[in-house]
Amino acid sequence: MASAAEQLARNLNFASFAKAKDLHARIMFTIVALICYRVGTFIPIPGIDIDAFARAFSQAQQGILGMANMFSGGAVERLAVFALNVMPYISASIIVQLLSSFPGRLEQMKKEGEAGRAQLNQITRYLTVVLAVAQSLAIANGLASSPGVVIDPGPIFIASTVITLTGGTLLLMWIGEQITARGIGNGVSLIIFAGIIAEVPRSIYRALTLAREGSIQPVSILILVVILVAAIVLIVFVERSQRRILVQYPKRQVGNKMTMGEQSFLPLKINTAGVIPPIFASSLLLLPATAASFFAGGQLPENAPEWRVIVQEGVRTAAGLLSHGQPLFIALFGVLIMFFSFFYTSVVFNTEETADNLRKQGGFLPGIRPGAKTEEYLDLVMSRLTLIGAVYLVIVCLVPEVLISQFGMQFYLGGTSLLIVVSVTIDTVAQIQSHMLAHQYEGMIKKSKLKGRGR
Repeated sequence: MASAAEQLARNLNFASFAKAKDLHARIMFTIVALICYRVGTFIPIPGIDIDAFARAFSQAQQGILGMANMFSGGAVERLAVFALNVMPYISASIIVQLLSSFPGRLEQMKKEGEAGRAQLNQITRYLTVVLAVAQSLAIANGLASSPGVVIDPGPIFIASTVITLTGGTLLLMWIGEQITARGIGNGVSLIIFAGIIAEVPRSIYRALTLAREGSIQPVSILILVVILVAAIVLIVFVERSQRRILVQYPKRQVGNKMTMGEQSFLPLKINTAGVIPPIFASSLLLLPATAASFFAGGQLPENAPEWRVIVQEGVRTAAGLLSHGQPLFIALFGVLIMFFSFFYTSVVFNTEETADNLRKQGGFLPGIRPGAKTEEYLDLVMSRLTLIGAVYLVIVCLVPEVLISQFGMQFYLGGTSLLIVVSVTIDTVAQIQSHMLAHQYEGMIKKSKLKGRGR
């Protein structure tokens, strides 16, 4: 016989969605907030010659600027006030999360419950400001040194650019927090999601235009669509998959009552690291391409030192070998994804801490002793799951690179962005279902109270 929760889940339909007025308000708030974000991606910072910057950006879009432009929904290409997007906040969150996993004050804050998490969030905000100021200052200096891009380069332009870009990042961080608290889904993830999705229609139009002109064969587009659908199915299957470990709790006596032993499950995701490994790997591999784009900005003078010539040629050679579709890039991309998958999983899931918590709560794994043996078993299970998850990430992220190198297909929705889009969609739909279930529970409680009063 199905449980009450399963029966409620079966009753989730458009009729129950229409009755959830609070959910409607949350969805509307999220949509309005994302619209405000998209408007900000079209407002350029002051003092810029947009046409000159567009020509300079077209030469450097294969580096980190191209990846940042993908996540920001074209804001970098237009040099808008939201050009930095929420990337400084994400970098700060990852740094704080990594540091809180090592012994120290941050680790103690992590164990202090809600108060400790509030302090960690505040530290993350301060670190976001520092990173945003550093990145915006680098962008301002780079723009000021580019000929023809800035109308009036000088200290005033640098100061205004730093203030504008940093303020845009802080505003986006606030919007993301408001979406998380008053809207639906994770605010920061939805902002990145909206930026990626906003550029998809233009990419589809561009691909269809190339097919009509004969630059791309229609068969190639059909193959691309089939591969994208297969990748989406694979991502949904893996992200929803779990390895459930049975946890047994013994009988306990509370007062004069004897409670029966309970069973629960410890759910372990196959891809615990999420999209962090591809993002880290892409950032490291695109550094040479970005450096080469800056070095190639102008020709060296005839009397330039020999070391500058050697450095420039070395960076250009490295950028050529590590460009998209090259065999060295594909090989290193796969190796780095595997490395960061194991590294980040070991940080976010501590088998020793999990085994210790189970022992303190009186739980144990059937047939395995609590303590060190449980830790060894969890470590073995997580190693196998991480290996499967790493191979899955390599397949999803390297297929676009192979298509680029073998068939010359240039398309927008790559493996990393596809992972983000599908993962955010799954999480948002799960939250909507949770709100609908909570609404049904509230309706059942109100009906039971009314019946009790009638009796």
